[in-house]
Order: sequence, then C-alpha cells, then structure tokens
Amino acid sequence: MSFEPVVLFFVLGAAAGLLRSDLKIPGSIYEALSIFILLAIGLKGGVELAKHPIGDLLVDGLVIVLMGALIPLVAFPVLRYLGHMSRADSASIAAHYGSVSVVTFSVGITLLGQEKLAFEGYLIVFLVLLEMPALVLGVILARYGQGTVRWGKLLHEVFFGKSIYLLAGGLVIGYVAGADGIQPLDKLFFDLFKGVLALFLLEMGLVASTRIAALREYGVFLALFAVLMPIFSATLGVVTGWMLDFSVGGTFLLATLFASASYIAAPAAMRIAVPEANPALSIGASLGMTFPFNIFLGIPIYLWMARLIHAGGG
Repeated sequence: MSFEPVVLFFVLGAAAGLLRSDLKIPGSIYEALSIFILLAIGLKGGVELAKHPIGDLLVDGLVIVLMGALIPLVAFPVLRYLGHMSRADSASIAAHYGSVSVVTFSVGITLLGQEKLAFEGYLIVFLVLLEMPALVLGVILARYGQGTVRWGKLLHEVFFGKSIYLLAGGLVIGYVAGADGIQPLDKLFFDLFKGVLALFLLEMGLVASTRIAALREYGVFLALFAVLMPIFSATLGVVTGWMLDFSVGGTFLLATLFASASYIAAPAAMRIAVPEANPALSIGASLGMTFPFNIFLGIPIYLWMARLIHAGGG
C-alpha cells in the first residue's frame, strides 16, 4: 500500500506547531474548509442512499447504532476505575470516543479510492447517527445519581450543532437530488474534495501539536487509552461489518468510523452538558493522540483487519 499523500499535510502542520512557526490558517478559511467537508460527505451519502430502499437499511442501522453504543459503555469504566479519573472526565472522554470524526472517515474514503475498493455508500448515514447515542450516553454516565440534566440545551446542540446539521442537510439534499440532480455540483464538491481535505489536515496538524502537552501532564495512562481504545473499537467495527455482510471496503470504513474520536461535536455538547469536565483531557486524547494515530497507523491496520476477516470468513 502506498502512502496517502494528504496525511503529509497533517505532518506539515504538526511540525509547524512544534517548531513554533508563525504559520496560521485564518479562522474564516478553517470554517469554510470544515463546512465544505461536512457538506461534501453529506451530499455523497445522500446520493448513495437514494440508490437503496430505506427499509432495507433499518436492520443494519439498528445493529450499527447498538454496537456503536457499546464503545462509551466500555470506555467509561476503563477510565473511571483503571485510570482513577473523575466521573465527569470519564464520561466526557467516553462520549468523545463513542462519537465519530468526519475527517478520519474522510481519510478512510480517500484510502479506498487509492486502493480502488468499493464500499457501501450509505455508510455515511451512520456518520450522522452515531454522534447522537454517544453524546446522550456520555451525559447519562456523568449525571447518573447526581441530579438533573439540561436535556433541552444538550439535544439542541446535538441535532443543530454545525457538524450534524450540515451532514444531515447534505444527506437530505443528495437524497432528494439523486445522482443526476447533483451532477452539476460534482466538480465542486467531489472533484475538489481531496485538495480541501489536505488543507484541513494542515490546520488539524497545527491544532494537534498544541494538545500533546495535556497528555504529558496527565500521564501515560491516557496516552495508552488513546491508542488502545480505537483498536478495540475498530475490532468491534470489523466484526459488525463482517456479520452484516458488508464488502471489504464497507467493513473497513465501519471499523474506521468506530475507531475515530470526535473533536468537534462532542466537545461542544460536553461543554454544555458536563461543564465540570476538563476539556484538555478529552481533546488532548482525541485530537492530540487518537487522531494522528488513526491517520498514520490505525487506518492501514483497520484495512488489513477487514481484508483478513473477509479472507478467513470465505
């Protein structure tokens, strides 16, 4: 497997941050790049979804959401009882790891394109669906036996925060328009996607370099968790994809989705729902360690796992 070149943009950004370069992506450009990526993924998912009867996806969707919900339920006791972290911090970090990363998923899609492997396009639907149960479970774990939860503000943040809103909006537009209707936008949203992702990864490298200090400050345990937890989650995703009879590409993407950790939607939701949690821990682990691990080592490993289970299963 040749190296995916967009990952080098992340290296460039991380090196700039560590070397204290004055390189900086203006906030308005970063916002535009993130909006583009979210809409492009949503549109592609909607176009693919239009090719399949929705009723046929209900069983797969239920299984994937239920299996995905296991991730924060496993992460919480590990953080709470092995890591001796507070209930609030354990629940917040668990929600981050139960939630998903759009950019990690995007890197997975670019790798499949490089490897010329097809995948079930409707998997992008679950990029949206998997955010919600993880965030809700995170709040329940944090607040269990400790009073009330501001559910109105939390649910508003989950459903109408930028990431979910744009993903869901793009999904609806792509579904309604279909492949023929969306064709005039192909050159903007699909042909330019990889270049825009490269620029976004440049900014992610800059940001990630500032979060590594949080991991050094809070010890080896969180760093180990940030590497081992995605491997466990990816294994869960590989087994789930194989059980649902997905293709190798689809199984790999589901594993990548399960292994990713949120650093956009989850921090915003946890800031409202669990304000006593320390965001340096959750963002430091998800963005400072898990994100670079996934794009450098994890994603190739998950593709190998998907190929292995399909070869072994016949």
